Amino acid sequence: MTTRIGLVSDVHSSPEPLRQALEIFRRAEVDEIICAGDIAGYYDTLLPTIELLAASNCKAIIGNHDQDYLEKPSPEDDQSIRDYLQNLPLFLDLEIEQKRLFAVHASPPCEQHGGIKLLDQHGNTIEERINEWTLALSAFDYDVLIVGHTHQVYAERIGDVLVINPGSSVFNHSCMILSLPDMSVETFTLGNQTLVRCWNFGMLFS
Repeated sequence: MTTRIGLVSDVHSSPEPLRQALEIFRRAEVDEIICAGDIAGYYDTLLPTIELLAASNCKAIIGNHDQDYLEKPSPEDDQSIRDYLQNLPLFLDLEIEQKRLFAVHASPPCEQHGGIKLLDQHGNTIEERINEWTLALSAFDYDVLIVGHTHQVYAERIGDVLVINPGSSVFNHSCMILSLPDMSVETFTLGNQTLVRCWNFGMLFS
């Protein structure tokens, strides 16, 4: 049996790219959807973004922008937003098709900052980073690690672990589908955009 899992991350209050990703997942008939955090951030359309995730039965985790939202309440806060974000776990620990999956926003066990940065500004893999994370994950007893936060798009075998970052749906214009047990990964570009393998805010001002 094959189980297909739709992967998104860093949707940052942007419902339209998320909607496009969810449509890709619907057409592919995925069995599960995981969002690796940072549902909030940058834009003022958080509620419709949350509504899309909730309607899709997405398994989401909390990211640093979600935590910031909860820590800086304002009179305009919608209680349903706060209720949703407060119930997000720090990580997911799953077993699917006899494969162990761990999902966290930045890096295990429950970091929301820093993250696993494997690519240079051109989207090329940095071999030194692969070596560093091979050592850092040497005792990590999982088959698959799903992360977000860095706005980098990759699926890299690091030691015994397949490390996957689906990128930001709004900034990288990307989502992924992971198939288990064979652990194959498909990357999809959202809308009519160009896939950006490595993105950061500095690119807006360069």
